[in-house]
Amino acid sequence: MYREMTVAVVVPAYNEEGFVGDVIAELPDFVDRAYIIDDGSTDGTWAEIQEHSDARNEVHDGHFEDLVVPIRHEENRGVGGAIKTGYEHAREEGIDATAVLGGDDQMNPEVLTRYLDPIADGVADYTKGNRFARPEDWAEMPRFRLLGNVVLSYLTKIASGYWETMDSQNGYTAISLSALERTEIDGMYEYYGYCNDLLVRLNAADVRVADVPRSSEYAYSEGWKSHIDYTEYIPRVSGMLFRSFLWRLQRKYLMTGYSPIAPLYVLGMVISTLSGLGLLKSVLSRDGESGTWTLATTAGLLTFLSASILDHENSDHLETQVAPDDDSGETQADAPATGADTDATADGTDARDETSNAAESIMPTEQ
Repeated sequence: MYREMTVAVVVPAYNEEGFVGDVIAELPDFVDRAYIIDDGSTDGTWAEIQEHSDARNEVHDGHFEDLVVPIRHEENRGVGGAIKTGYEHAREEGIDATAVLGGDDQMNPEVLTRYLDPIADGVADYTKGNRFARPEDWAEMPRFRLLGNVVLSYLTKIASGYWETMDSQNGYTAISLSALERTEIDGMYEYYGYCNDLLVRLNAADVRVADVPRSSEYAYSEGWKSHIDYTEYIPRVSGMLFRSFLWRLQRKYLMTGYSPIAPLYVLGMVISTLSGLGLLKSVLSRDGESGTWTLATTAGLLTFLSASILDHENSDHLETQVAPDDDSGETQADAPATGADTDATADGTDARDETSNAAESIMPTEQ
């Protein structure tokens, strides 16, 4: 347990032989349950999961009889599908907080408490990493990946309604039991864009989200190679975000109550799209009507902008930012822990003491 919360970790793994065993071996001592999901791997991942799970369970003495629960998908469903399976188990067992650690061993388990503290303090029900909180972390990200991340982050702002949240593709997360119970995770997208889709679903459920500063250095360690093909990922996830955006408008602003935000968004999209096509046709045919179409396109864009401003105001109370703990830009939880106690910081102080007044390290989103 951590700060009187039971804690679970979901570890999705697809062809992570040579990595996932280390993730299991490095699980912090305060973790009560770990759902290790082999998502239809074709290499030795499942055997490695079983071997390391047995080793951890033999020495485990905690809230549950076993620490590690190995689960195997017979067919590959995608990382979102694997995480969904873990979330469903955690919800069923009533785990207070559930985090995600990648099976590729690219998420530092020593900083896990940084994601759990806002949940324990009641200031957020979902926390996620943000590699854009400190400019020096941008340099660690490959250029093409950085560009794709920025584009998808801004598309996710529109789709989800979390306008101050950045790095929406970041998979280092934690979620409370309350959020799992309130959010429609059963329909969550199962491809790599699951984290973007989940933000949309969290907003529809009025879940408060916190961005946690995260270094990029650990995420690109030696010997690691991403499974993501960005030429497929970006257009595929962009299409999903448009569908999720329309779903959120219907769910939040039409089905559970009425708000002018939804019709303003739709009106703005329709006007700007149709008039934009008219403008293009007018320019190509040189029929002299381009001025009229330009005014109509501008009106459509302004209507869409008005809807986004209202949407921002409506969701502003659902966002918060975890601040760095000192002027150096390093978060206190980023310091490597010493010894076996994962609650200890590098200088030997107890992390619980450092976060006893965690409200001081939470900055409300500025207007």
